[in-house]
Amino acid sequence: MSDPAAQGERAASGIPGLDHLLRGGFPSSRLHLIQGDPGTGKTTLALQFLRTGVARRGEPCLYVTLSETKAELEAVAQSHGWTLDGIDIYELTPPGALEDEHYTLYHPAEIELAEMVKGLLQATERLQPVRVVLDSLSEMRLLARDPLRYRRQILGLKAYFAARSCTVLMLDDRTSDEQDQQLQSIAHSVVQLEHMAFEYGRSRRRIRVLKVRGVPGIEGYHDFKIRTGGLVVYPQLVPAQRGAVDLPQPVTSGVAELEALTGGGLTPGTCTLLMGPAGVGKSSVAAQYLASGAIEAPAAAFLFDERRKTFLQRNAALGMNFTSHLADGRVTIDQIEPGDLSPGEFAHCVCEKVDGRGARLVLIDSLNGYLNAIPTQHSPLVRMHELIAYLNERDVTTILVAAQHGIMGMNMAAPIDVTYLADAVMLFRFFEAGGNVRKAVSVVKKRTGSHETAIREFAIGPEGIRVGKPLADFHGVMTGVPTYHGGPSTLLRSDDRGE
Repeated sequence: MSDPAAQGERAASGIPGLDHLLRGGFPSSRLHLIQGDPGTGKTTLALQFLRTGVARRGEPCLYVTLSETKAELEAVAQSHGWTLDGIDIYELTPPGALEDEHYTLYHPAEIELAEMVKGLLQATERLQPVRVVLDSLSEMRLLARDPLRYRRQILGLKAYFAARSCTVLMLDDRTSDEQDQQLQSIAHSVVQLEHMAFEYGRSRRRIRVLKVRGVPGIEGYHDFKIRTGGLVVYPQLVPAQRGAVDLPQPVTSGVAELEALTGGGLTPGTCTLLMGPAGVGKSSVAAQYLASGAIEAPAAAFLFDERRKTFLQRNAALGMNFTSHLADGRVTIDQIEPGDLSPGEFAHCVCEKVDGRGARLVLIDSLNGYLNAIPTQHSPLVRMHELIAYLNERDVTTILVAAQHGIMGMNMAAPIDVTYLADAVMLFRFFEAGGNVRKAVSVVKKRTGSHETAIREFAIGPEGIRVGKPLADFHGVMTGVPTYHGGPSTLLRSDDRGE
């Protein structure tokens, strides 16, 4: 008899993200281990696995339950809008089996392990399943009592199912010693589910493929959610390295002076960081690029700091009307609620706009909002860097907005190491002159080419964004304490500033 697993056959899990991590699904005719604490989604994953076998191939499927009743499994399925048609559920402790035991309390240890296994084998011989789920091994572990007996029993089941070309998922809630790795050494592959709670926002779930024999699986932790309809896994992004390609034209703002500052516009396949204190105009300049870029190609914005309605009203007052762009789908604007998304799910949302809708410009406003709205214990900036690298490989122009702490002076604190994330940095500052608070902008970094080194004043008003000539007559503009050295004033007049 040929070995399906040796021929590369896979049993799809019905979860696209997990199948991606497994390089196509669980190897067929093998025994696999699904580990996780109670409530992490093991039962839901198992039901998706069996339902996929029924739906795609009409395979006979068997769910052997030691810890849940058939009614409980049907309730889980109903919560996802599923039926269990085509799946045989075998209860090793069927209802009514204890009706005559009026004076004793039921305990798993009172059932002989041999009798339980005998019932399992009889059900398998009768139904001839192709896919089998054993839920859960903690009950079998209690019945075995002795680690050696327990290991021998699992090895016996592994050989039995392999001889019948069954693909088996064993569910384990890890109630035993965490250092007990007997099951991991026996199983062909090991998938671990974890659940993490934070002080604010929704809890986070993550999945890890610990091993798959003979398959170079995708390592690391990956976010997942349990939604109505089953598990959704968000694999970490892995940018594909490509050879040299002809880059699209730079993304321009429609403001000639900004084009002069940036050396002709924002280069596709790079990330530009707009950084400065609150209220200096970063989001307005970013919206200007969004509105101008959408004329040439679809664009997407993700808002962490303000409501979608406020964003549209504010920019409409500056002459940037997104109504037509939104109507024809050239611009999408998503408002991200605090604590609602994991880093992996957010990255998936961005990639869906790029790969699914063809967005060529992505605006994330702001990085501070991202760090606060998506709490995580695991290097949030690494996840953002991963996302930006993915977008860069697809020649997408990325704009990040980041607020610095402080208003004026030299004690302006940046929330990040700008070199780690950004290919270009546009720096905004307040400065005081003539009794007025004014705004200045400059480009301090651009990896992909030359840029203007001058500092220019800019203003925001009903006519939009106005950028002045280089501030050649001032020193110390970036410190917030400029010194005027005479000569013709190059500051914007009140009418140019929209005042």
